[in-house]
Amino acid sequence: MATMIPRTRAPLFNLPNQLTTSRLVLAVVLFVLIAWELWLWALAVFLLAAFTDWLDGYLARLNKQTSAFGRLLDPLVDKVLICGAFIFLLPYGSRPGENWLTPWMVVVVVSREFIITGLRSFLETLGVQFGADWLGKIKMTLQCAALIAIFATLYPPLERFALLRAFLVWAMLVATILSGLQYLWRAAVILRSEKLKSDE
Repeated sequence: MATMIPRTRAPLFNLPNQLTTSRLVLAVVLFVLIAWELWLWALAVFLLAAFTDWLDGYLARLNKQTSAFGRLLDPLVDKVLICGAFIFLLPYGSRPGENWLTPWMVVVVVSREFIITGLRSFLETLGVQFGADWLGKIKMTLQCAALIAIFATLYPPLERFALLRAFLVWAMLVATILSGLQYLWRAAVILRSEKLKSDE
């Protein structure tokens, strides 16, 4: 008689998922530092959080510890970090005489993330993997670059790089809009093909 060998499952809170969870803690620390206007510390914490974002994905692939939980948690924590940072920075970017971060810009960033997250969750309930593509990765890179530039230029000795900050914020907005439209197009194609399958 053949014996059944139980299937082993990777621990839920493996090292990559622990790093992802630590990034959520770093996001809370970052928001406090922004509120206290400790810009160099905010820059350091954000750089550390961005590094953990790269590291958790690298370790998950290296050690074959990718999981459905990690695929859900990682982008969710990224959105808390990025959207929260832009929301907390809005009062500084829209002060009198400042317009490098305005309410409509933050609405574009937050709305795109909410819509795509909801869409991804819906498609995954249909058994369709709907991960980030190259344009989504460019968007994330530019969002991080824009935030780094913002934190740096809020520190008075680095205010002279304000032009670079403006360029990165606008580049980030363009990438955010384009990647959102691309995700919507991909979702429409997938949903159409799923409908055609169900009609057969």
